[in-house]
Amino acid sequence: MASSAPSLKLKPNAASARVLRGHPWVFANEVEALLPLEQDGEVVECRDRTGRFVGSGLYNSKSQIVWRRLSRDRVTLDAAWLRGALGRAIARRSTEAGKSAPGENFRRLVWSESDDLPGVVLDQFGDVLVLQVQTLAMDKRTPLLVELLTELLAPAEIIVRNDANIRRLEGLPLEVHTRSGQPWAPRWTNIGGIDYWLDLQGGQKTGFYLDQREQHTLVARHCAGKRVLDAFCNQGSFALHAAQAGATEVLGIDSAEDAIMAARKNAERNGVKVSFEAANVFDRFNDPASARDKLWDVIVLDPPPFAKSKSALDGALRGYKEINLRAMQRLVPGGVLATYTCSHHMGDAELRGVLAEAAADAKRKVQVLEFCHQPADHPVLVTMPESEYLRGYILRVE
Repeated sequence: MASSAPSLKLKPNAASARVLRGHPWVFANEVEALLPLEQDGEVVECRDRTGRFVGSGLYNSKSQIVWRRLSRDRVTLDAAWLRGALGRAIARRSTEAGKSAPGENFRRLVWSESDDLPGVVLDQFGDVLVLQVQTLAMDKRTPLLVELLTELLAPAEIIVRNDANIRRLEGLPLEVHTRSGQPWAPRWTNIGGIDYWLDLQGGQKTGFYLDQREQHTLVARHCAGKRVLDAFCNQGSFALHAAQAGATEVLGIDSAEDAIMAARKNAERNGVKVSFEAANVFDRFNDPASARDKLWDVIVLDPPPFAKSKSALDGALRGYKEINLRAMQRLVPGGVLATYTCSHHMGDAELRGVLAEAAADAKRKVQVLEFCHQPADHPVLVTMPESEYLRGYILRVE
């Protein structure tokens, strides 16, 4: 029996549309016609050119991505469905692979399409949840999401961080508020054995980069008795872990003055000796005076995304090559380079190519010690490349 629900239909020439290959998105130029405005923020069906049902998804005519799949079945985006999706996402993080560490509750609990909740990102910081909502349909249901999270997890507070610029692509305003209506004051929080002064309501993203917490401890294993440079250090996580692991000298560099101030505060709190400098990392590496400085045993490169769009990829590749080349030149023979990219536009092949070119230009023998990736609580959909964004390598540079 045919459904009477509103539906989008793919264009006749859309036989190769990504959604037919498992991707959860449909773009406006892939459909025959848009639906009436009253369907914005609601669940509609998608059908291929023959009328075959493709799935149920979130619709927004204001977005270039007009449809985001919720399910391959017919579903209703009500309390029961949301409770089930949230519950399944939380349960997946309860497995050993999804835990940050035994006894810790600092992790990503919901990762958008990877958890069948398009546009919903949820991070847990102990008894506080930080929620980001980036799609119109989920934004309309934010009060319900907060209610369900309270029911499922009984947090002390839920901070709704709807201040990401990506919301503008959905026609949504930027705003931040808490469930209680009271401001969440910054405070000391211990993550992975390090105390951080966290501003979950006003800091970057959801307040802390939980996706790198496994890498902090992995890199620290190479730092005992070493001189360590943490480039693009942000709040100083790699530097602090290196110092705690017994590094003899640690320097963190970041261009953001507020990040450096936070990093210094964190170092003082943890009683570790780390120097922090507000500087442009590229300028620091290219400065002739700096080039005469001593070499480092370990260098960490964890820059912000150079490729924020596909059109920016060529320039980003040049930037990644330049910074990795300079780092390789500043390492002692046998030194360790931990290098990362957090742009989904830059795949592993591109990153490997950049590192190979940098190694050739530096005339150094470079070996892979570790392949690095986003943690299990940031799951990747194999049919959605955009869900995979963090990758890197730990390298020995001879």
